Amino acid sequence: MWIGCSDSRVPAETITNANPGDLFVHRNIANLFSPSDDNTMSVLEYAVRVLKVDHVIVCGHYGCGGVRASLLPLSSDLPHVNRRIAPLCALSERHREELESFTELDARANRLAEMNVLEQVRLLRQTAIVRDRDEPPLVHGWIFGLHDGHINVLASGYDHARKTKDDARLTHASLEAV
Repeated sequence: MWIGCSDSRVPAETITNANPGDLFVHRNIANLFSPSDDNTMSVLEYAVRVLKVDHVIVCGHYGCGGVRASLLPLSSDLPHVNRRIAPLCALSERHREELESFTELDARANRLAEMNVLEQVRLLRQTAIVRDRDEPPLVHGWIFGLHDGHINVLASGYDHARKTKDDARLTHASLEAV
């Protein structure tokens, strides 16, 4: 499954060299995942429970207009966009000190785009749909460079799966020691 930005410069099939039918794709402004959005949740539920996908990829991109908009004053002419990017605005506020260390708006937006991917990965991993499947899908976080066509892996589902299994073994070992 692919959760990506609506920006047509980030075509999932082209980036992954996939054929039609290889990916189940959900796109929206700034690749945001919201557990309160029935559209997003129904796509995730169908992908995980019916299609039994083994991998969920959140792919953001540098130069994202939605991310950039969250760093600027909101426009009263765009109430739907404002509501959609509200989580990005909140994420930006939580990381204001780090983001303000970048003098250029583009650099600040690109760093926030990375933070956003990691936040969406975290939110996806917490959902019961992902977490409670017998063999949960691996959730990966990627960011795509419009300027060079490269994918930067920010979060690997493999590393998370290994950590989760290691944590479970440690917890089990700790319980046995008691």
